[in-house]
Amino acid sequence: MRLNCRAAGLIAVTVASLAPTATAVAASGSSLQGTARAAKGCIAVTATIPVGRAPEGVAADPKAKAIYVADLVDNTVSVISGRTNTVTATIPVANGFPAGVAANPKTNTIYVADSGLNTVSVISGRTNTVTATIPVGRGPTGVAVNPKTNTIYVTHSAGSTVSVISGRTNTVTATIPVGRPAGVVADPKANTIYVTHDNPHGTVSVISGRTNTVTATIHVGRDPIGVAANPKANTTYVTDEASNTVSVISGRTNTVTATIHVGSEPGAVAADPKTNTTYVANAGDDTVSVLAPCPR
Repeated sequence: MRLNCRAAGLIAVTVASLAPTATAVAASGSSLQGTARAAKGCIAVTATIPVGRAPEGVAADPKAKAIYVADLVDNTVSVISGRTNTVTATIPVANGFPAGVAANPKTNTIYVADSGLNTVSVISGRTNTVTATIPVGRGPTGVAVNPKTNTIYVTHSAGSTVSVISGRTNTVTATIPVGRPAGVVADPKANTIYVTHDNPHGTVSVISGRTNTVTATIHVGRDPIGVAANPKANTTYVTDEASNTVSVISGRTNTVTATIHVGSEPGAVAADPKTNTTYVANAGDDTVSVLAPCPR
């Protein structure tokens, strides 16, 4: 996952315990600082962790209880322990401005997009070392992993393509032409990949993980950036930066079922399938919108 963050080497760790019926907007900074109170429970910043300069991408491996942060300027990946909230390792990657990062908890492997070198660095979560470097298309930025199929998807902002990588062989097995891509997410349950296109037309490409082809194009709000999937609900959430909205997409029909107004310039988005809660970072007004089912 890639975040458009330029914090001064700080990562704020937020722990949520929101009831499934709660809906709230949390005041925060660019590092998701602040506290939001909902009907039951709260979401609050519990730690701020110094990392490398210009942290750009972040990914979590829940099985290993580790968080991986791509430090764009330092050309490193900071490894954070989810138990202690401290940096346990700093991994040098290629001098190619690491951007997007994604983790495969099933194989304990991390994938980092080296945006300046047109490569993807493969990191072993066991040894915290780079084990392979994979050539991909021009300007790799976003990364997503399907743990079920052990497949990695990389978006190329300069090449208007998505590279499909086999996690077993560490080779590109397909290149899928799309419009200018921004965010990418994989739904492992449906074996479907969603790619946002950062343009005023507001579209999302739906890719079949079985055939590696675009099967649908969904119209959303203007300048869609971030994207997150909730496999349990078969639902995908897209942040429409210029519209200040979130488009809710049904994975069953590939249509927008709801458009939710959030804060200013929404970008990064994350979904928690367990609580059916979605978190949206609004860069324009320094808030985080928390989306959850309405009370009955």
